[in-house]
Amino acid sequence: MKRNYLLPLFLLFQIIFLKIVAYFPERVEQFYSNGLYLIIASFSRTIFGKIPFSVGDLLYLILIIYSLFCIYKYRTSSWKTKVLSVLSFLSVFYFLFHLLWALNYYRQPLFEKMQISKEYSDEKLYDFTEKLIAKSNDIQYQITKNKTVKVENKASQNDIFTSSQNGYNNLSLQYPYLKYQIPSQKKSLFSLLLTYMGFSGYLNPFTNEAQVNSKIPMYDFPFVICHEMAHQIGYGSESECNFIGFLACKKSSDLYFQYSAYVVALHYCMENIALKDESKFNFFKSKINLGILENYKQSEVFWKQYDTFIDKGFHTFYDQFLKINQQKDGIESYSKFVDLLLNYYCNKNL
Repeated sequence: MKRNYLLPLFLLFQIIFLKIVAYFPERVEQFYSNGLYLIIASFSRTIFGKIPFSVGDLLYLILIIYSLFCIYKYRTSSWKTKVLSVLSFLSVFYFLFHLLWALNYYRQPLFEKMQISKEYSDEKLYDFTEKLIAKSNDIQYQITKNKTVKVENKASQNDIFTSSQNGYNNLSLQYPYLKYQIPSQKKSLFSLLLTYMGFSGYLNPFTNEAQVNSKIPMYDFPFVICHEMAHQIGYGSESECNFIGFLACKKSSDLYFQYSAYVVALHYCMENIALKDESKFNFFKSKINLGILENYKQSEVFWKQYDTFIDKGFHTFYDQFLKINQQKDGIESYSKFVDLLLNYYCNKNL
């Protein structure tokens, strides 16, 4: 067999292997997520965590330059050679992607591990939203001493990175498997590009760095970094990472982290209510402090100025990417963490 066919065939083997692996989430949980991945993640974050800039972003830049070089190099080659070269590259990329992080997409769902139901009634949603409004209003007033003033987090982004450990430390006392160690959090070198793409942050699976868009409104920053840290500890589901990020922010002793968690969760709940009953949406909106609504408006204005065909294209691509990787709801899976929140707090104090 010619060597040129080995990597393309290996890609086919990987795809078949993952189709089989999807039926054994408990084994993935045991041997990869709680075994091999912990070793890989610790090594990656130890190596890259103390480097002050994003190594992962530079890696992607090098990859793009290399891809352009290959396109130029093989421009006169036959179609067969081009196809085999592309498949070989994808095979190596696909293998490293899953080995270094993405097998976590196939682990046991968090709602099963924590025994959380995913079903809820409209009344439960309304009741939970009312509690969220009360908590959000309370913290907004504690910070600003004025119900009409939006919250401005004056801490530096690096200080927020440092403070994020506190919430995870407190959370791990209750759930040891959510422990976060060896920090590796970075401001993305491509924050402007991320903004045009419509993303607040991402995890680089090859370096295990949590990347945050440095341009997003600061009130939102703590929740975003806690979400990306949840990816770092081995959770692939966006709804689960929103849920873990919420818990970590809520457990923080920093009011700005708590505020970020509550208002983000409230925003998701209000979106769900708007889809169900507009009159209920207006009723609950009237109860929210004007300062919180000003923060929502701040985000809306921020993202609107970068709203182009670029973010729509990337969101369509990412929607399909999530669906391929065990998240059948695609982009909508972000909002599915409301299901987890509602049922987790059904017998707990918010």
